[in-house]
Amino acid sequence: MAVKLRLAKTGKKHRLSFRVVAQDTKSPRDSKFLEILGYYLPYETKSKNLTIKTDRIDYWVSKGAQPTKAVSQLLEKNKNARFDKKSS
Repeated sequence: MAVKLRLAKTGKKHRLSFRVVAQDTKSPRDSKFLEILGYYLPYETKSKNLTIKTDRIDYWVSKGAQPTKAVSQLLEKNKNARFDKKSS
């Protein structure tokens, strides 16, 4: 099973939010996922718009998961974002 780190849409109409998830590449975008790795809220202020579990992202990348272009760009742009050290 090939795994990707991608964004899954959540939220209301005209007020989208996203989950950063580990998901099988053959699954549709908003269907079953293996694990929630964080949240991206594009309408929040810059300091509160991204919350990520870095230890779990490192785990999935070590297992061979590839981040999508959008997730890679989010991680690069938001190096000062809130990072959860705990995995739960």
